[in-house]
Amino acid sequence: MSTTAGGGESSRHGLGSRKKARIDALAEAGSLSDEEGVSLWRSAWRRLRRDPVFLMGLVITGIFVLIAIIAPWITPHDPTARLLITQITPATPIPDPQPGFPLGGDDAGRDLLSRLIAGSRQTLIVGVLATLGGLAGGMILGTIAGGLGGWADTAVMRVVDVMLSIPSLLMAFSIAALFARPSQWTVILAIAIIQIPIFARLLRGSMMAQRHSDHVLAARALGVRHPAIVFRHMLPNSIGPVIVQGTLVLAVSIIDAAALSFLGLGNPNDAVPEWGQMLGKAQEFFNSYPHIAVYPAVCIIVVALGFTLMGESLREALDPKSRR
Repeated sequence: MSTTAGGGESSRHGLGSRKKARIDALAEAGSLSDEEGVSLWRSAWRRLRRDPVFLMGLVITGIFVLIAIIAPWITPHDPTARLLITQITPATPIPDPQPGFPLGGDDAGRDLLSRLIAGSRQTLIVGVLATLGGLAGGMILGTIAGGLGGWADTAVMRVVDVMLSIPSLLMAFSIAALFARPSQWTVILAIAIIQIPIFARLLRGSMMAQRHSDHVLAARALGVRHPAIVFRHMLPNSIGPVIVQGTLVLAVSIIDAAALSFLGLGNPNDAVPEWGQMLGKAQEFFNSYPHIAVYPAVCIIVVALGFTLMGESLREALDPKSRR
């Protein structure tokens, strides 16, 4: 009898020990880690450092920006000097490549390599300023629509919808053609205007998603004023997708600027080289000397590709839904 009682007590003790061990294991598994949390941007940077697509885009973009910054100091010759003018004849309107001029010259006897390097600065200026202008205008409209809501949201979004219904290049051509004298600033203004609705709609959508988030509801419950909620809680948490879109829009801005200059709506002064302008002037000699059009076209494509690769990789790293 005592043996049976002892066996039962031992069985209960073993069962209790196993149950306690399982509880301790669950508690240990559910305990908070001592490691600090990682922000979204830091987590994205960790992914981007191992992403070959992003690194390729970063290298292309970095080289382009560096060349644009130091262009005045690395051009082999003055891009406006007609050093090869004596070699231009009716039979050979374009000087061939030669020592000291590895890419040859243009129809005015100017060094083609020097003009390509100098043109990178103008391309960067137009692309960056146009993107910043579109970003500023889009953020103003998007903040009004997403922050105020109601009739303001309806009015702003109807204007945005009308602008988005017009093909972007057609709108840019129309805006640039309104000015009596085309210039670099007319190109910047035209491209900035067509980018405004893209940023406005994206920011408005992000802010509408933030409107019902926990931290915004908590701020309202605590009696925080609406302007403070918009600018301290909704806007900072909604700007991430807009920044990513800015990287992608920069590539589009460079292509659009080249298109406007190609059609003669850019800066008419060819003493200031720009890739789109060079591409447009090269069409007259394309059949016999295609290289003078190929070089600026390749520069435009490679630079736009670099910004696109960076933007797509950044968007994928910041959006968990699109991660592979």
